[in-house]
Amino acid sequence: MTVVLTMAACGDDDNGGGGSAGTANKNKNTERYAALEFPRLREGNSTVVTHTTSTFGTTYSLEWDHDLRAQRWTCFYFTKDNKVKKWSRSNWPNGDPFQKDPDIPANEQPSVTGEFSGSSYPDKGFSYFQRGHICASEDRVYSQEANGQTFYMSNMFPQGGNFNSGIWSKMEAFVRDDWGRKITGANDTLFVVKGGTIDHESQILCRTRSGFIVPRYFFMALLLKRNGSYQAMGFWVEHLSADHSNDKLGDYVVNIRELEEKTCSYAGRNDGIDFFCNLPDDIEQSVETQDVATIKRLWNLNNK
Repeated sequence: MTVVLTMAACGDDDNGGGGSAGTANKNKNTERYAALEFPRLREGNSTVVTHTTSTFGTTYSLEWDHDLRAQRWTCFYFTKDNKVKKWSRSNWPNGDPFQKDPDIPANEQPSVTGEFSGSSYPDKGFSYFQRGHICASEDRVYSQEANGQTFYMSNMFPQGGNFNSGIWSKMEAFVRDDWGRKITGANDTLFVVKGGTIDHESQILCRTRSGFIVPRYFFMALLLKRNGSYQAMGFWVEHLSADHSNDKLGDYVVNIRELEEKTCSYAGRNDGIDFFCNLPDDIEQSVETQDVATIKRLWNLNNK
């Protein structure tokens, strides 16, 4: 099941989608997109697509830019109910079920085979690109249907093999295994936003043979709601061909405010991604501006 919603303008009233009535929230989305995992939506020729299953609800949502033919971000969450594993990627009878997203025009998506693997950037050391998941297959193993939805081409970016199976995979495992699958409270949630940079030419590494964007940088933004309190962090990583899987994850940590600034076209601009905009303003300010040393301590990253 899929819900497709056209882009709506962002609200500026004071009843925040992430807080109680009357809580100040100047930059929240409209109520349709008021869940805490949603970044602020970018106005323009974009669509929000939400893939769901009848048993577990939302699999993930993404913002698709029809002009750029790419997703700007994917967001999803871990809860006590959906952290379970009832399906394995290895169970697919005919191999990984890569397919085009049925809710996005087919001509805006890369071919299922050949487009990434037939594209290279030898000057940067990339011999070819893989189909790199944004919402990881292993993050959605609570049902066969949900796992299948992670193989939509709208959920893929071209990624070099060492990057995809190296530092990116290491970050995904940290999010999933250290935090997502350790959710225990009935009202606790780990909200996740992931993506690659597409909006500014300086943040695009190259394009595939048919003109699909290869991001120069990838990011993750995490918001943990636990026992009624919040903490947040970000990862910012350059898309390199070398194997950096032995790097310390702590070296890639930024706070959310810095992550927002890094997704801008250049310093001083306010056109980056506004993560967790649906939080009440006071909470958003607090969790997004923590110093990196505090973030590493709170997220157990001092030795990782």
